[in-house]
Amino acid sequence: MNFPPFVMVYHKRAESPIHAEPRHFRIEKYTKEVPTNVIPYLQEWVEEEKPHLSPAAYKDYLNSIKNHLIPWFEKNPVQLHEIQYDVLCRLLGEIKRVGKGKMNVMYCLHKCLDFAWKSGRIQAMPPFPEKGKYGIVDPIITWLPEDRQIKIIKAIPEEHQPIFWWLKYHARRPSEAMALFKEDYDQTLDAFIIRRTFSNKKLVNYTKTHKQHVIPCHSEFKAVMEKMPVSFGSFFFVNPYGKLKGKHYQHDYLVDLWAQACQKVGESIRMYAGLKHSTCSQYINEKGLSIDELQMITDHARRDSVLKYAAVQVDAKRRLMERKIIPFPGDKRGTKG
Repeated sequence: MNFPPFVMVYHKRAESPIHAEPRHFRIEKYTKEVPTNVIPYLQEWVEEEKPHLSPAAYKDYLNSIKNHLIPWFEKNPVQLHEIQYDVLCRLLGEIKRVGKGKMNVMYCLHKCLDFAWKSGRIQAMPPFPEKGKYGIVDPIITWLPEDRQIKIIKAIPEEHQPIFWWLKYHARRPSEAMALFKEDYDQTLDAFIIRRTFSNKKLVNYTKTHKQHVIPCHSEFKAVMEKMPVSFGSFFFVNPYGKLKGKHYQHDYLVDLWAQACQKVGESIRMYAGLKHSTCSQYINEKGLSIDELQMITDHARRDSVLKYAAVQVDAKRRLMERKIIPFPGDKRGTKG
């Protein structure tokens, strides 16, 4: 039988098992590159975890993935199981952030790999670079003496002062003050119960630490509280000019009020430093409290969280250095009492 000439042409590529492969173009067959499975896994993981994250944490993870991890793994297409210590060290060195910014990106990847390990996607959790390689330098706490702090608060319009006095006397986060409800003041205990906060401008029914905190009402705040106008909403602090539901304060609004007051009195300090940092530092430096006593007041879970407030307390150190020791009779070297 005579067949048309073209069917008798033999090609060496026919020897390969190409017929067994799906019929779609794969660039890696020709470039010898294999697409990384890290990028899609990161994207799937963050959406899987979203219900368990605060709005702020979810936003931070998305930023780390979109702006740092995806660009790096596009240039370095390794697979999940190939992410080992050497790869992580290279990644750390190339992240275009500094200090804690680098740590946030690496922490995001650490959480993702931990999820992958628990899900059986990788056989073991790789060790991450040591803390010393992140180049983190703990900043010196900036704070104000109490007289200068009070001067700033008094420069704020009177109708907005209550929330700032509360922050000054109770050393809490602005987001917690903004989220405080009237029901959170317990008259029997004469204390505030911190139950919720704002996270990425969204009210959430838990605190940053996921623990409730009972904070005694400071006696100096009582006079402020008695003069606060009656409001009909749920929030303890109400912005008289607010347009949001419930008329609660927004963080940016408080920052603007603080900055304007600082300008009036010739100060330059961030709101968080001028309130919480300053109050905590005053307790140690001006009022002579110990680290343990400050930890009790602020309800910090870890002692090292409040150590930073004692790191720069020159006056407190001077008092300890110059403390006079009263000798007891016979208390001399080489003698017995």
